[in-house]
Parts: sequence; C-alpha cells; structure tokens
Amino acid sequence: MNPKIQESIDAIDVTMSGGSTLLNVVLAIVMFGVALGIKPRTFLDIIKNPKSIITGIICQLILLPALTFLLVLAMGDILSPMIALGMILVAACPGGNVSNFITSLSRGNAELSVSLTAVNTAVCIFTTPLNFAFWSKMYLNYAGNHGVAIPELTIPFWDIFQSIVIIMGIPLVLGILCSQYLPKVADKLKKPLQYLSIVVFVAMVGIILAGNWAAFKICIKYIFLIVMLHNLLALGIGFGTSTMLKLPYKDRRTLTIETAIQNSGLGLVLLLNPNIFPHEGFWANNGGMLVITAWWGVWHIVSGLSVAMAWRIRGRKEAEE
Repeated sequence: MNPKIQESIDAIDVTMSGGSTLLNVVLAIVMFGVALGIKPRTFLDIIKNPKSIITGIICQLILLPALTFLLVLAMGDILSPMIALGMILVAACPGGNVSNFITSLSRGNAELSVSLTAVNTAVCIFTTPLNFAFWSKMYLNYAGNHGVAIPELTIPFWDIFQSIVIIMGIPLVLGILCSQYLPKVADKLKKPLQYLSIVVFVAMVGIILAGNWAAFKICIKYIFLIVMLHNLLALGIGFGTSTMLKLPYKDRRTLTIETAIQNSGLGLVLLLNPNIFPHEGFWANNGGMLVITAWWGVWHIVSGLSVAMAWRIRGRKEAEE
C-alpha cells in the first residue's frame, strides 16, 4: 500500500453523533441479551465436553492473536502501524454475539457455541487487555527494529480492563443471574432482546459508516481486502484445528464460526473512549485501527452467514442423497 494512502487512512477521524455513550449502552444490552441464554450449569458442561471446549478456547484466545501477529509481519509495508494494531485489537476481542445465531443457522453445535461464548466473554476481562498489550508491544518492537518510526507507546491495560468489566462483565453476570432466578422473565426477554440488540448494533455500525462515508470511500478497497484476508485466517484456524484434532463435524462448524466472529463492537467502544485512546500524541491518528475494527463488524456477519448457508445447502443435498 502506498505510504500516502496509509497516511490518509490513519488520518481519518471517525466521528459518531452523540459520542460513544450510546454505543456503550448498546453493547451492554447485547451482552445482557446473550447472557440470558447462559445458565451457571453451562460452565459445568466444559467438564462433560472438554476437548471441543478447550480447542475452541485455544483457537480464540491463543492461536488467533498469535497468527494475526504473524500475518501482520508477513504483510510488512502493506500495513501502517495503526492498521496492524487494529488487526491485533480485533484478534484480542472475544467472540461476537451473533456467533450463536449463525452456529444454529449452520446446524452446528449450539450448546458448544453458547458455552464458548460464556467462557470467552467471562475471561475476556483479562485476556483482551493482556493479548492486545502483549502482541502490540511485540509488533511495535519488531517494527521499530526494522526501520519504522515508532514513538514510545504505553498500552492502556488498566483502562481497557475497567471498561470491559463495566460494559461486558456486569451485564454478563446480571443476565446469568436473571436466567437462573427469573427464568420466566429471561425466557420472555431472551429472543426479542437478542434480535433487537443485533439489529440495533448493526444499525449503529451503519450510522458510523454513513456519517463517515466520504472518509471510508478513500480506503474501503484496501480495508476490504485486509479484513477479508484476516477473517479467512480466522475461519481457517477454527476449521483446520478442529479437523486436525478430529472433532465431530458439528463441533468443527461451531469452532470455525466462533473463531471467525469477533466482538468488534467491543473494539469500537474501546477505540472511541478518549480515556483509553486519547486523540493526542501517538493515538491522534488512529484512523487505521478504527476503520479495520468497524469494517470487521460488517464483514464477519457477511462471511459467517455465507459459510452457514453453504453448510445448510450441503446438508440438504446430503439428506436428499
């Protein structure tokens, strides 16, 4: 990618009418809706099906960030440091809330999907800031040693930790408590709230894109290819690892989707928080991070639904034969 194009992407100032507060509320509602389908016994199911659960956790929390780092290194000068950090941030986020719906659509293992969502969301309070801090510093050290001008950077670990606890941790606990002690209320709210939260979140991403469309038009063809390649890597990690370990085919579908559907909404919330990424100093021109994260929010739904429909069509053909 031409350095001038990289600079123009990083200089993009993504704005959102009303600030990031509304996005924080939407993401909290999304997590509460997801948690209504999680019961405390879900965590006990890990003991009953440890191989698939552990494989999914490794794919999501270890392999995806690590191989994203290698992909960033392999792409070299094609990426600006900010675009590379955006890819690392997305890989550090937990699985997205739409993964359960897409897993059901693909006729995967819905119970395994819910279990992975529960576990990865619960531990992301620690794993997201840790993964982002670790792999970002690894990348910046590498880039600095290879002639890229990188100023001294402090990764805002504790600020990220605090934001995730408030936005995801608390709604998750409240949702699980509601499903346990108010099961009738949870059953009535679960599906409507989940569908509503997904629609509202997609609409929010659409508003962000529409409000900054002139800026996105500058870089969309480059960002499109980068995100598509990154997402293909995530799909390959999930399917390749589960196939290599000879997991049941339904579990392979689930792990493929879980690894490739990232909670990019969390990434956007963190990026739009000036206390975490202040609009000054090193983070002043972080447009590359923002556009990568925002486009992931669109593309992973497209790719996930495409894979799910392909599996459904294949299932029908197998049934007819």
